[in-house]
Amino acid sequence: MEKEKLIARMLPPENISVSDLSKETGISKSTLQTWKTKAVNPKNTENNTGKRVVTPKDRFLTVMETYLLSEAELARYCREKGLFVEDVKKWHNACLNSTAGNADSDDVKELKLKQQEDAKRIKALEKDLQFKEKALAETAALLVLRKKLQAILVENVED
Repeated sequence: MEKEKLIARMLPPENISVSDLSKETGISKSTLQTWKTKAVNPKNTENNTGKRVVTPKDRFLTVMETYLLSEAELARYCREKGLFVEDVKKWHNACLNSTAGNADSDDVKELKLKQQEDAKRIKALEKDLQFKEKALAETAALLVLRKKLQAILVENVED
């Protein structure tokens, strides 16, 4: 718990230096630097440009949080979160383009094919159901006629 608080102080928005925090807490600089590095770059989350890689979920949440912000507010937000304005703008565009209806994707084609197959299957099942309903109605009518015939024959035998 205390470790997380110290790491948070070394990251934006406070950005306290490792040496200042070391003097304040008595924890060695190397330990603090290791904690900070692991917090910022868990399991090699840096790309070859040295920028921190942001997960798709974090990108989406950032877009949601910043969508209505002005340029100045966006710049302030990015400074606080340690992001680049250009990156956030790219994420905005990516979100907008992803909803533009890219019908050529393989997933969409596969989904349409599946829907067509399902529609054919439903038609076949409905046709089969209609046939069985007609057969059931015919059988029920025959049973009713048989009972009526038996009733008539029983009446004639009694007379």
